[in-house]
Amino acid sequence: THLKPKRKRLLLLFFLFRKRHKLECRSFIVRKMEGGGGARYNPRTVEEVFRDFKGRRAGILRALTTDVKEFFQQCNPEKDNLCLYGFPNEVWEVNLPAEEVPPELPEPALGINFARDGMQEKEWISLVAVHSDAWLLSVSFYFGSRFGFDKADRKRLFNMINEVPTVFEVVTGSAKKQTEEQPSSVNKNSNRSKSNSKVVVNVFFDLEMQRDVDVKSSRTIEVDEEEEGVEEEEEDEEEHGETLCGACGDNYASDFWICCDMCEKWFHGKCVKITPARAEHIKQYKCPSCSNKRARP
Repeated sequence: THLKPKRKRLLLLFFLFRKRHKLECRSFIVRKMEGGGGARYNPRTVEEVFRDFKGRRAGILRALTTDVKEFFQQCNPEKDNLCLYGFPNEVWEVNLPAEEVPPELPEPALGINFARDGMQEKEWISLVAVHSDAWLLSVSFYFGSRFGFDKADRKRLFNMINEVPTVFEVVTGSAKKQTEEQPSSVNKNSNRSKSNSKVVVNVFFDLEMQRDVDVKSSRTIEVDEEEEGVEEEEEDEEEHGETLCGACGDNYASDFWICCDMCEKWFHGKCVKITPARAEHIKQYKCPSCSNKRARP
């Protein structure tokens, strides 16, 4: 009976201490997330958000490069879930995540310490770098959404961030390779553009030559067709010039002629009283002589 009030007091003191400890930790983390000072840090323009991004990125790069030994020691797998924080004042910290829900800012990858001893150090550092890149982007665009960046501002912010090498590229050394390969790629592109221009000029020249050839060939074809037409007319005139009308006995003229399908003699249309319009409706023409022969019994 004497222990019950004492136990209640102990439990009450324990909960009060725990609550106070949480509040202190939360205020400490939020304060550090907002720039390490007591005043609230809220970047409101694209330039301020980008400055915040560069400061946090510099702190994380310091942890993963120059301070990597200290960072490795602080990420003890026997501890609770730990996160790597980068702050706008280029300071880094390994600490527990914020306990408030939802958090003041997007949280980094949780439990980076658990995989430390299960893989090679370089691979583990690279994995932390990838998650840090994702966290940096999420924080920047959190500010952009919070303060109403429009499409143009978001695009400008992304382009500014995209011009800076990622944490992963710096840690793995691929950023140096890209800068070294840039001049050669520029030369290759210039040479490629020159070669492309030469190809374009050659193709254009070939097309012009081909067009001239086509024009000349089309002209020769037209001339040949005209000559063939003239030759055919001359041949027709020569052929019909020797033909005599079966009725009047005169030579071929430019008048309308019709041939008898029975005796195959040619006649002037006016001699047999046949017009071109009437001839179109005649399936088989018989001259007067052939018609008289068939009419006899």
